[in-house]
Amino acid sequence: MIPGPQTGRDLDGLRSSRLLFAAELSSGAVHDRELDTPGVRTATRMREVPPRPVRLAQQVVYKLGRLGYERQVVGPLVRARRSVLGDRAGGPPRFLVRVDEFPHFRAWDEPQRFGSERFERFDEIMAAAGVPYLLAMLPRVCHEPLVPLGNVQNGDGPRARWGPDDFDSLTDGGARPLDAGESAMLARLTKEARVSFALHGLTHRTRFASTRRHSELCGLSAPQTAGLLDTGIAELALHGVSTDVFVPPFNRFDANQYGILAERFKVVCGGPESIGTMGFQRTPQWRGESVYLPSYAPFYGHAAEVLPAVEHAIKVAWGLWVPIVLHWGWEADAGWADLERLVSVLAQYAVAWEDFIAAVEGSI
Repeated sequence: MIPGPQTGRDLDGLRSSRLLFAAELSSGAVHDRELDTPGVRTATRMREVPPRPVRLAQQVVYKLGRLGYERQVVGPLVRARRSVLGDRAGGPPRFLVRVDEFPHFRAWDEPQRFGSERFERFDEIMAAAGVPYLLAMLPRVCHEPLVPLGNVQNGDGPRARWGPDDFDSLTDGGARPLDAGESAMLARLTKEARVSFALHGLTHRTRFASTRRHSELCGLSAPQTAGLLDTGIAELALHGVSTDVFVPPFNRFDANQYGILAERFKVVCGGPESIGTMGFQRTPQWRGESVYLPSYAPFYGHAAEVLPAVEHAIKVAWGLWVPIVLHWGWEADAGWADLERLVSVLAQYAVAWEDFIAAVEGSI
């Protein structure tokens, strides 16, 4: 799309507005020049990452339920659409279903609980309902992923920690490649048009022992970050997988790493944990050269928690992109029934990720 007159608007905000009205712009129901309203500008303005004390405060307020998706994200975006479309602003929500992760990051240590055979049941349920989804992919599986690399024991004692820009030592012996079952599952999924893929780090091993700081990326230098991402991209390519989407392990990356991610991916995902590093941001939003797509409760959680939120969004007809995050391991532990109920409702409204990527490309 050729940019129209800016009239003082920032480019990120302009692109975000086009994404908000992607269906109407595509159909010709509205034109680019009609999106320059005060309501649209306010709702789509890209906000800077706030200082750390503010981010920590936002995390607390979010957990208390006073900073929430419907009030702080949906409300302004719905009002923005009404400022342009009036009574035509409503419509079915466009659910973007993301699934974390395959192979499961604990598959090495608990193969019976998190192995390929258990994941196969998850995919069967999604396929039977006809729900397209994005699968966050791990190129490698590591032992004890919640133990930082320097503390993992091997025959010679703890593995040495890495230097400031030493990517090779960061991954030295810390993980295995996909096994035969995982490779076979991936080969089958790549033939399914309903499944899209995201890179989910490299091994999903945390660099920090504290549960409040779990991250594979935070604290890495720019060369280390680039090395980890490029290695992951290359290893997925060996399995015939390419992707425009990144899902950060533990939903955490440093704000100063965003530019490195944006150079490689059209969409960068996030979750509740991202509030601590990026602040509470509206979703989806253009930031630089990619779209930032965090997901928040009640659309981030167990299927039993997500279902009433989905039913509500359908009833009130938001007409918005709504990112949903499910964890297939949680649904396996719950016995699958909640997932089956959820996907029976989602089936009519879930949107293929290729359609979202096309809308992202069309908003440039």
